[in-house]
Amino acid sequence: MSKATPVIWTSAALRWAAAGIVVINGFFPAVWILFTSLKTETELVQKPITWWPDAPTLENYIKAFEDQPLLHYLKNSVIVATGATALSLVVAAFAAYAIARLNLKHRQLILTCIVASSMFPLVTLLVPIFETMRALGWLNTYAALILPYVVLNLPVCTLVLVSFFQSIPRDLENAAMIDGCTRMGALWRVVVPLAAPGVFTAGILAFVNAWDEFLLALSLNSSPAVRTLPVGISLYQGEFTFPWPIISAALIVAIVPIALLIAAFQERVVGGLTQGGLKG
Repeated sequence: MSKATPVIWTSAALRWAAAGIVVINGFFPAVWILFTSLKTETELVQKPITWWPDAPTLENYIKAFEDQPLLHYLKNSVIVATGATALSLVVAAFAAYAIARLNLKHRQLILTCIVASSMFPLVTLLVPIFETMRALGWLNTYAALILPYVVLNLPVCTLVLVSFFQSIPRDLENAAMIDGCTRMGALWRVVVPLAAPGVFTAGILAFVNAWDEFLLALSLNSSPAVRTLPVGISLYQGEFTFPWPIISAALIVAIVPIALLIAAFQERVVGGLTQGGLKG
């Protein structure tokens, strides 16, 4: 055995250990919430703590749908997140194409400003956004959340798409325009399809951000008719009670759509993040 062999084994062990820590850190909370959602209140507070439920029950899920209109909140979240994602991708595609293809002055400064705009804490933007929505008469509407979410998602979506658009040869667009395609036609028929991994990556990021957002959803939409899932889940807590099993069941309902979405587009998202990092 050569002297390099122990070093190789040590390096591999450290990599596996680091990967294990990341996996545990990412999955353990979700697994614990799942186990909690299957326990009764009595079992949850008993000592010593039980990891796996002694008698798994779905009663908490039934109560979660009975105590609050969870399906209605779920529908509202789907509408808001889908609308914000679609509009974010359209606007980001135009912005990314202009930065990647047009002869803009101070292009690097523009990219710097885009990155800087995403660094403002959301709480500092809450009052201006609230006043703007109130002036427009959009409070307690889907638009009150969709438009701010688009603004918040634009920096990351634009940066992801810029890196992909820059990697596509200009000759493909020129050939399309020679054949009679307009510049806008070349964007939507040539550039966007070729940048599909980046589009999927930006779309997933935008959807997750809109799905999980709480502060704006709580502040701009107080009406139950347009209340989204994160705000709805917070209502399970009473003045003197905190029903953890029911809240955990509601959280699992909120997690499942995102998990299915990421699982369905896993290869495209991972490929998009990897290629975007290499091409950027």
